[in-house]
Amino acid sequence: MSILLDETSRVIIQGFTGDKGTFHAKEMIEYGTNVVGGVTPGKGGQKHLGLPVFNTVKDAMRETGASASITFVAPPFCADAIMEAADAGVRLVVSITDGIPSQDMMRVKRYLMRYPRERRTRLVGPNGAGIISPGKAMLGIMPGNIYMKGTVGIVSRSGTLGYEAASQMKELGIGVSTSVGIGGDPINGSSFLDHLILFEQDPETEAVMMIGEIGGPQEAEAAEWISKNMKKPVVGYVAGLTAPKGRRMGHAGAIISATGDSAGEKAEIMKSFGLTVAPSPSELGAAMAKVLSSGGAQMRASA
Repeated sequence: MSILLDETSRVIIQGFTGDKGTFHAKEMIEYGTNVVGGVTPGKGGQKHLGLPVFNTVKDAMRETGASASITFVAPPFCADAIMEAADAGVRLVVSITDGIPSQDMMRVKRYLMRYPRERRTRLVGPNGAGIISPGKAMLGIMPGNIYMKGTVGIVSRSGTLGYEAASQMKELGIGVSTSVGIGGDPINGSSFLDHLILFEQDPETEAVMMIGEIGGPQEAEAAEWISKNMKKPVVGYVAGLTAPKGRRMGHAGAIISATGDSAGEKAEIMKSFGLTVAPSPSELGAAMAKVLSSGGAQMRASA
């Protein structure tokens, strides 16, 4: 099985006719994703890549019954695009856009909380790689050919390290159930914990790779939850072991404070809660292979 996305998911693309939207729409369609149309204000009624274009997400939802959307919208307008999708009833929104102002994301988070949990939109991103369920569907910008279908879930703040993990595991004959890039911004739509819960519930996901970054408390909070609630083994890694304290790095969320959220400290916290921590990016696949070969430490000692 997979989480969030499969071959039946009906997808629309916001920013469909732009150059980025067009390029990645072609990639997703070629991969097998069930793309049913797109949205570009002012171009409603046209066809693009053989699919209908709508002026609004509500129009697209009414005509296509879409369940998921991906936004290729410029940073100043992306918050409005996400809120428009939520207002139209899209259940899953992936936002690729990098550089959305934090204040805009605070407004998006408050807006999403207006809706009751049972109909609240799940936002993945922004500034993330998206979602792929290998062999089924891709809602993102990742290179689909490096993912092999299998039983390991990946959830990562770093898009490229998520790719690296999938590629290394494929070389070792280990496949992926679903990979989720949650993004590296300080305010994102969904957390490690949101997706770990889904992976724990998925009967065909046997283990999970969690890849964090410097900055913020997400990894530590997730590790504590894993120790108390997950039966499945989790391999962790935190990027940024050599990052100097107090300096902002490439991602908006990657800033080191004096104590508590450096890569080294996060790795030690993960170990203290019983996670297997890969020692370097080049050993992500090997660490997962070792855990799987040992029976996932007997599935976390039967929890």
